[in-house]
Amino acid sequence: QVLLVESGGGLVQAGGSLRLSCAASGRTLSRYPRGWFRQGPGKEREFVAAISINAGSTYYADSVKGRFTISRDNAKNTVYLQMNSLKPEDTAVYYCAAGGPLTTASVRTSDYRSWGQGTQVTISS
Repeated sequence: QVLLVESGGGLVQAGGSLRLSCAASGRTLSRYPRGWFRQGPGKEREFVAAISINAGSTYYADSVKGRFTISRDNAKNTVYLQMNSLKPEDTAVYYCAAGGPLTTASVRTSDYRSWGQGTQVTISS
């Protein structure tokens, strides 16, 4: 069984930065695409960023493009989300996920089979 554990969330002021990490244990996830999603208060879970197996392809939601960067270290089975220029509307629980088509990285929640428990990110204005 795959276990994903997020870390790095917290409370920061608008304009600040955070770096989220998602470590995987159990069966290696280095062979799977990885994604980050978030769910704000009263909102549905939405796509944030995704990265292919070899990190050759990355995808971002328009709302975070140019501010967030997804990366991965397959040797450590870990994926990262560097978040800069944070805004109050980035406030949400952030989830990492693994799975989806092996030749790319999906932006669809339904394509991912393994999920972390989430980490809270709160941005104050």
